[in-house]
Amino acid sequence: MAQTRLAIDVGGTFTDVFVFNEDTGEIFVTKTSSTPSNPEQGILNGVEKAELKGQDIKIFSHGTTVGTNALIERKLPKTALITTKGFRDVTEIRRGTKEDIWDTYKDTAKPYIQRRNRFEVTERIDYEGTVLQAIDEEEIRVLAKKLKRRGTESIAICFINSYVNGENEAKVKKILLEELPDVYICTSSEVLPEIFEHERMSTTIINAVLGPIMSNYISKLSNEMQKRGYEEEILVLHSGGGVMTSSTVPRYAARLASSGIAAGAIASKHIAKLCGFENAIGLDMGGTSTDISLMYKGQIRITKDWSIEYGYPIGFPSIEILTIGAGGGSLAWQDEGGSLRNGPQSAGAIPGPACYGQGGTEPTNSDANVVLGRLGVTLLDGMMKLDKGKAQQAVKKIAQAFNQTIEEAASAIIEVANANMSDAVRLISVRRGYDPRDFALVAFGGAGPLHAAHLAKDLNIPKVIIPTHPGVAAAMGCLLVDVRHDISKTFVKKANEVSVEELNIQYQALRKEAKALLEEEGISEETSTLMNYMDLRYKGQWRSLAVVVPDYFTSLEEVLAAFHQEHEREFAFSDKDQIVEIYGLRVTAIGTVPKPNFPQFEPTGSLQDAYKETRPVYFDGAYVETNVYYRDKIPVHAQLQGPAIVDQLDTTTVIPPGFTAEVDAYKNIIITVN
Repeated sequence: MAQTRLAIDVGGTFTDVFVFNEDTGEIFVTKTSSTPSNPEQGILNGVEKAELKGQDIKIFSHGTTVGTNALIERKLPKTALITTKGFRDVTEIRRGTKEDIWDTYKDTAKPYIQRRNRFEVTERIDYEGTVLQAIDEEEIRVLAKKLKRRGTESIAICFINSYVNGENEAKVKKILLEELPDVYICTSSEVLPEIFEHERMSTTIINAVLGPIMSNYISKLSNEMQKRGYEEEILVLHSGGGVMTSSTVPRYAARLASSGIAAGAIASKHIAKLCGFENAIGLDMGGTSTDISLMYKGQIRITKDWSIEYGYPIGFPSIEILTIGAGGGSLAWQDEGGSLRNGPQSAGAIPGPACYGQGGTEPTNSDANVVLGRLGVTLLDGMMKLDKGKAQQAVKKIAQAFNQTIEEAASAIIEVANANMSDAVRLISVRRGYDPRDFALVAFGGAGPLHAAHLAKDLNIPKVIIPTHPGVAAAMGCLLVDVRHDISKTFVKKANEVSVEELNIQYQALRKEAKALLEEEGISEETSTLMNYMDLRYKGQWRSLAVVVPDYFTSLEEVLAAFHQEHEREFAFSDKDQIVEIYGLRVTAIGTVPKPNFPQFEPTGSLQDAYKETRPVYFDGAYVETNVYYRDKIPVHAQLQGPAIVDQLDTTTVIPPGFTAEVDAYKNIIITVN
């Protein structure tokens, strides 16, 4: 019987593979090159490299950048929008804002559907849901013939006020399916029945443009895996931190727009809890960017204010992740004012940092770490050689510009990079009312463990956790999630004017829909959990806060008390005398997927067995003789005293002078910050 769990994280450059054998507790990790032009091939290559047969796999879960890349590169099917007469340009007008209001030369990205493919029809529903103008069936059939002549592959339907009554949208969809049975069609009342026409239209459009792409991708992958003997559902990670089965992917394709990014946050949460921490900040630092997430009291922060490209929001709940241009390949440069900068420009995979010896000449964080001795001259167990001389030549440019030694310049480069990441962590923690001193920092990705200890010291974070396999932690995260769906409804009423009976009726309808979705996924009632949320705000506000509410209401007093408390924490303000308004109702449906039980280890051998070498490493203005260790040979419960360097296949961990570290029973390195 198959007892192997397979998790794959498809990135822009590499596809990470994480294999867990339930029988033996063994973990196998590997990487293979991603294949953007044929994304499923990179996954299949990873399966072959792991030497797995389909019948050996019990669960296959993965995160993918297919949707993200399609939106950014605009490699989209020919899609049409059908909307109420007079609302054709909502997606182009947006909110009339810009990402940088001071940059007059930077334009917002163009809409995903060109104006000539946006069509208006005669219909009208008022704010209460009353049909004022019914659909003209003949008008829709004429439009369907036009769309067929144009070769339309997908259609988004979004009518004004359809969030309160989707009757007209449903009629149009029915007619179009009769005329265009092979075309992908979605309506806003099915995808996101919420107020605010721009956000609803934007989400529906993105769902429509990604629908055929994700359907085709998951269909090809499923067929190929079936040929290899895998007969179960393929699980796909979505933005909300859950997974969908392959059969549900076409319906909510927009949820996969940030599939890959969410995996790291999930892994961070699991690793922190494994180490006994309920509050944790995830730091996923790769070659080009750093993704930062936050878990408080065991729960990851969720947001509904996110997008792949500014101006085109996606209204589904998503894990709140802050991404900045700081990675191992981020370039150091001098601005016009004479100040040292770091990123967001990057050397990328080609030519890469100067130390890679592939033609790069500009200084990067990796070059600075090589100059300082923190990064050795061999990586990937000797498979990759780094050129320290070329790293010094690159960093010398900064040294000459600021009249410094090469070591001083390299230190300055790292300090600026750390300052950028510290600022980002403060945005997601201090700005939200959280004190970093109450958190642990979980650092992973290829470059995270290099910078984590110094970053924690800057932020007064007491503990740093380096997982066993930092370079493939995001792939591991794909194994640690449940099937999840979020069903929402706009419901605008004053809290003191709504009856608990009415709320119970509304939630019962939402829970019924949520249960039906889980049943479609093949989730049994025994493994299902439904959680109710209510979006609340003070009357006159337009931003709301979500509060967990009971399955059945007898009173709103506890709910309102929780709202005031959350508002005080988030905005340092609350007023119990103000009228509170209900904005929306939401039910989260969770189908529990069995999680792997990672083994604990007994100490074997000694720290001396893991000794690799001693080399001079630059810390705090001077070189210090520093012991370097092989990570896979360090026994559990071993104590390390900084300065120390720990090398492994996918990353390097730096333990600065005065810091201490211990390896726990799961082989995580836990650093205590000085």
